[in-house]
Amino acid sequence: MNLNDKYQPSASCSCQICKNFCLRPGWWTVDEAEKAIESGLANRMMLEISPERDFGVLAPAFKGNEANFALQLCSKNGCTFYNNGLCELYGTGLQPLECRYCHHDRKGLGLTCHWDIEKDWKRQQGQILIIEWGNIIGFWQRQGLTFFRNKFWISVTPHNIR
Repeated sequence: MNLNDKYQPSASCSCQICKNFCLRPGWWTVDEAEKAIESGLANRMMLEISPERDFGVLAPAFKGNEANFALQLCSKNGCTFYNNGLCELYGTGLQPLECRYCHHDRKGLGLTCHWDIEKDWKRQQGQILIIEWGNIIGFWQRQGLTFFRNKFWISVTPHNIR
């Protein structure tokens, strides 16, 4: 089942609980993140790495953490798209699934949505999108890495190897 079909958008709400959800950026599905990149939002994303370091996710950045790894230091700044109590992505078709789904009436259900989006990112398509995002914004170059993508493989070359 398609995640957008499984997790229908919640009713619009501006209560304090729902606004607090907006402080922590929700996750896009892989397809949504690709659409956001195509819409010119690549420089407002961050790369979140799982605690086990076995996969990554592109998410709206914390303010001051754009085009970088997700840094705990910046997490207190809130989502880069949340300004003056409003989400810039609301109604644009670019709002992350996790943000559209979370709501005070769905207590405890957000975690299931989050796990399903995690599974989406663990697929090869998600990890390739992260590589492409990093190439677009120069992220890998800033890390001293170059990623090459050929039809069936990806290689990593540190810049200091000749």
